[in-house]
Amino acid sequence: MTPAGPLTVIRSVIFVIWMYGSMVILGLTLIWMLLFPRSFARAAFRFWLKLVFGGLWIICGQRYEVRGRENLPEGGALIASRHESMLETQAFWQILDDPAIILKKELSYLPFFGWFAVKLENIVVDRGAAAKALRKMLRDARDRAEEGRQILIFPEGTRMKPGEFTELKPGVAGLYAAMKVPCVPVALNSGSYWAGRGIIRKPGTAVIEFLEPIAPGMSRDDFMTALQSRIETGTRALHHQPDC
Repeated sequence: MTPAGPLTVIRSVIFVIWMYGSMVILGLTLIWMLLFPRSFARAAFRFWLKLVFGGLWIICGQRYEVRGRENLPEGGALIASRHESMLETQAFWQILDDPAIILKKELSYLPFFGWFAVKLENIVVDRGAAAKALRKMLRDARDRAEEGRQILIFPEGTRMKPGEFTELKPGVAGLYAAMKVPCVPVALNSGSYWAGRGIIRKPGTAVIEFLEPIAPGMSRDDFMTALQSRIETGTRALHHQPDC
């Protein structure tokens, strides 16, 4: 990745102010929606995302492209995505119909974003609670999948820099075994445009690609090997595109 120039830094600062400023203003204006059914909060959250990604394009010249939609099954499914930035955390709420995203507990405490995330019935995980947290995650995931929602997990457990990979966390294998639905790996290259840590947002088009689903019923080891291989191979290919 090439270093960001002064103009990119200035535009990035303006966008960050826009993103968080709009969150605070809308959060204060629409907080009453938290008292009503989930559909109200869902509409408010999606409206905020339109402001975020509209601002991202106008201010920073950055957008995202979705590939492989044909690999998304109907109804409940397990989506296991590469994680490089906040871009995909937000974008999945535009891409998927009604996802239930597995989030660390700390995010639920964030003003406005965390409150709406809880109201939207995402799956909040206390990573310090070990086995108890895993049992609750599996129970919540089964409940959401039975509602026809797609469960989204970032199996690396943290945002990774472009070109860096780590062993997948075992929680995704537990979900795969318990849910008994296809698992759709996701490759992406968002970290080349939206810094995983820091404020830099570079112009260009990030790609989020849904890969061929892994059918249910594989052994734990075979599943983890297949998932890691598909995510890494797909992600490396996207990062080797000419504009990355």
